[in-house]
Amino acid sequence: MKAIIPVAGVGTRMKPHTHTAPKVLLRVAGKPMLGHILDELVKIGVEEVTLIVGYYGDKVIDYVNSNYHFRRVNYVWQEERRGLGHAIWMTKKHHRTDEPVLIILGDTIFRADFKKLFQFKNSVLGVKEVEDPRRFGIAQLDESGTLITRLVEKPTEYVGNLALVGIYYITQSKLMFKCLDLIIRKDIRTRGEFQITDALQEMISQGAAFVPFRIEGWYDCGKPETLLETNRVLLDLFKAKPTASQMRQFKDSVILPPVSIHPSAKICHSIIGPHVDVAEGTSISHSIISDSIISSEAIVSNMIAAQTIIGNGAIATGVTHQLNVGDNSEIHLA
Repeated sequence: MKAIIPVAGVGTRMKPHTHTAPKVLLRVAGKPMLGHILDELVKIGVEEVTLIVGYYGDKVIDYVNSNYHFRRVNYVWQEERRGLGHAIWMTKKHHRTDEPVLIILGDTIFRADFKKLFQFKNSVLGVKEVEDPRRFGIAQLDESGTLITRLVEKPTEYVGNLALVGIYYITQSKLMFKCLDLIIRKDIRTRGEFQITDALQEMISQGAAFVPFRIEGWYDCGKPETLLETNRVLLDLFKAKPTASQMRQFKDSVILPPVSIHPSAKICHSIIGPHVDVAEGTSISHSIISDSIISSEAIVSNMIAAQTIIGNGAIATGVTHQLNVGDNSEIHLA
């Protein structure tokens, strides 16, 4: 099994954190969001992964090479972002046979039984009903609800509310790359970019069959507020709590699960939780922290904070209620 993961995006809505790191390496519920996706690929037996990198791509490469051991990992640099379809098209040199390929967007976390994808003979698209279809590619189904008949990228008029969530299991990979070649050669763009949706629609026009696969959980990490919401949901799902040795280490503090606390973190005279993710090398003292993400090597003291994101190596002191501090920043509130 091969997989493609596009991770070249800038993550504009996650600034200031993405000034110094790619969005896919921002932490949520104990690890970078990309780590949650790669863990799922390991579980289902994916052996070869191709990552499309760009913005801070060297950090993505370092993270993957240091933490994962797939049989083969390919890196494709997308210097100019011209749409998801263009990104996938750039990986075709690693997919010369007609083997099935699993494509998963790298900036969204999913909860699904991925092994069920492989039970279908036809290609499979992950879908979920949404309130605002204008933001997504939309799938229309036949009368039986078992086959996808049409795909529309970010429709301006209502054509349905079954959104493509960013999981594509393509059983005819040669045909997919042929259709990507077609839209790029003919300069077929939607909203100025080459879209994978347009290539998949061309596959349907050429007789390929697609079936919908409804996703149980689809967690957005695109904005600070949705990243924190995803952190809450996943910590609840994992029933995350410190180990017994950590609880002994934090004997002068109160820990309220669910929380994720790295073994190297130092916490004293504080109340932590619920729904707090504390990364490696972090120091927290004389503080009350809930519903927050504290990134690696951060120093937090004398704070009362909730719905807060503190970046890598940041220093934050003083009383507040909500904070969003980027990497290597300092903020001292009286």
